[in-house]
Amino acid sequence: MNLASNLEKSAYFFPERVAVCENDRTITYRQLNEQANQIATSLIQMGVGPGDLIGLLAPNSMDWIAFYFGVLKAGAVAITFSSLLKGDELALLVGYSKPKIVFTYDEKLNDLFRLKDSCGIEKIISPNGDLDLIRMTETGSLSFKAIERDRADTAAILFTGGTTGTPKGAMLTHEGINFSSVSIAYFERSTENDRALCFMPFNHVFGQIHIMNGTILTGGCLEILPSFNIDQVLEWMAAGRITKCFAVPTIYVRMLSIDDLRSRLGKLRYCFSAAASLPKEIVKQWKERTGITISESYGMTEGMPVTYNHYYPDRHVVGSVGQAIHGVEVQIRDASGHLLEQGQEGEICFRGRNVMKGYLNNLEATQSAFWKDDWLRSGDIGLFDSESYLYVVDRLKDLIITGGENVYPREVEEALYIRPEIQ
Repeated sequence: MNLASNLEKSAYFFPERVAVCENDRTITYRQLNEQANQIATSLIQMGVGPGDLIGLLAPNSMDWIAFYFGVLKAGAVAITFSSLLKGDELALLVGYSKPKIVFTYDEKLNDLFRLKDSCGIEKIISPNGDLDLIRMTETGSLSFKAIERDRADTAAILFTGGTTGTPKGAMLTHEGINFSSVSIAYFERSTENDRALCFMPFNHVFGQIHIMNGTILTGGCLEILPSFNIDQVLEWMAAGRITKCFAVPTIYVRMLSIDDLRSRLGKLRYCFSAAASLPKEIVKQWKERTGITISESYGMTEGMPVTYNHYYPDRHVVGSVGQAIHGVEVQIRDASGHLLEQGQEGEICFRGRNVMKGYLNNLEATQSAFWKDDWLRSGDIGLFDSESYLYVVDRLKDLIITGGENVYPREVEEALYIRPEIQ
């Protein structure tokens, strides 16, 4: 299998539907697939083969998406870096992963040229780099079928955690990302008529796997913004350009300050929050103001989604991240790895097809991330209620012990959100 076949299928079924909107630029599924074909064949001409690591170091754009799928079509692995990286942080991750080719933008050229020889970079793709993307696509073929890979082969590598010490690049498989995309599409009831707001960076699991891959799978349209702009978002919503809003809790808090919010939502039908815990008070206020329930799930770079709240809106439980999705098993374990009962707090552990293979070139971290029976350790504290709804208490490492009592930062945050004088 090859994850890029999802783009090929959408191009077959919806060739003239718009795949991506970026400001005033648009690209159809046919055009996006053809551009990815040109990139794939050009990469192969440059000597790229199955399993080679190809870096993407650039902000969100339709070119980023085309390059990503071009890499996958060539059988290579997309290793995605934050466009905010620079200096020592960038040197650490690039030096650690040693991508063969890097797609970037001119602001990063000086850093990358300094690293080129020591990190084994053969080509830098950028307007003023070794090769411009436009010229690169001119040498490629419009027709190309994605190279078959094993379902357990790595498709993409996403970095997680900090930028000190040994980096942790989560190796996500073709099967794993596809499983995640299908699960997301199912729970969100996605169709080709959806238009998904995306300002979350594509190097992050939320932007790349949940929003981008989930939308491409179903033939929807990605409405790309480089960063959140409340005026732009409200303008697009009012114009009917957004049916699905993906954001972090602070964005929903900001939007609640809009007096006539409901009247400015246009065709918005679905809202989702991730990347941080969503306070119960915000869920309640958003539902009262807009009539829409903010959906949540539990997941992490190493595997997502794990749970979902909820496919049936009337089964949504405020404060929970939902129930385990089909095909993923979730347990709560103690510090020794023993299974705990419902209602008991412990570490959230899970296994399923969407779990990473491990961390790139980091056996020690990989071994620490899994119990010996191959269940992934999340590092998060949670518990199940009597109906198998999962509640995330906090990060295991964030636990504060004061006066002999366990206090979690999330409890403090929840208390602050209900104070009207705090905004």
